[in-house]
Amino acid sequence: MRRKEFIKKSIYAAGATILSPLFLKTETEASPLIKLNYKPEPSKWRNDSLTVSWIGHSTVLINFLGKWIITDPVLFERIGVYFFGGSIGPARVTPPALEIHEFPKPDLILLSHAHMDHMDYPTLRAFALKHPNEIDVVTAYLTKDVINDLPWKSLTVLDWNDEKIIDGIRIRANEVKHFGWRFPWEKDRSRGYMKDGRSYNAYLIEYNNKKVLFGGDMSLHDKLRPLKDEKIDIAIMPIGAYNPWIRNHCNPEQALQMASEINAKYFIPIHTKTFKQSSEPFGEPIEWMNRAAKNFNIKIALEEIGQTFSLT
Repeated sequence: MRRKEFIKKSIYAAGATILSPLFLKTETEASPLIKLNYKPEPSKWRNDSLTVSWIGHSTVLINFLGKWIITDPVLFERIGVYFFGGSIGPARVTPPALEIHEFPKPDLILLSHAHMDHMDYPTLRAFALKHPNEIDVVTAYLTKDVINDLPWKSLTVLDWNDEKIIDGIRIRANEVKHFGWRFPWEKDRSRGYMKDGRSYNAYLIEYNNKKVLFGGDMSLHDKLRPLKDEKIDIAIMPIGAYNPWIRNHCNPEQALQMASEINAKYFIPIHTKTFKQSSEPFGEPIEWMNRAAKNFNIKIALEEIGQTFSLT
């Protein structure tokens, strides 16, 4: 019965994933991948700096003074249901700035929640098999089952306000306003299932007195305000998929507002220009971010996939 139920649910999920993009028209859907203007060169990054590159969507590569961190790695052509070795679902509009073989071995992977555009099983499997038992992973409450079969060095679950030091890096999980189910029939905390529902995190990471907030995914809220005295150097914040999904995704101005409220010095955008997930024009989130930035006491660190920012 369990096998039949799994197959049935997989078919339902695959069908929904395949059909959903048909209702979203895009100016790029008939075109090849949009070429990137920048490409990171992590082999040239210095270990005495805090260096960050936007790889695409919510995937960011960080050299945190010699510690390599990757956030929500999603690097293959499609996201969606993992089926017979690949994913069935929406295709990328832009390529990742780095392929798997171009990444340095990560010391730590941070996973904000179990959505398929953030916790991509094929990408995580590729990293785990390339570096078996060598990568520490941190994920949200009731989400480790998605990747528990892979050969990690460690797989740590952090609930809201939990902290842990891994390899000298202090990691704190922070509550945000979002939702967490991987499939629609699952329980998640946005529906009130606080004890048995999937959760979703932002992470404050600290190493050698430098601090970065990885926002993951969120809508406008005030749950990050307690971090205002943390002296955060860089806030990595989602800015896309807000039209019409503003209930679950903040727009660029709201993302800047939340980053400014915690007194972050620099702002890095994510969650845009990679997949067609909503109705706003392809370039609108970055253009809106640049227009709105002058209204906030924060500096834009980068604005295109593939760009690199270094804080010495």
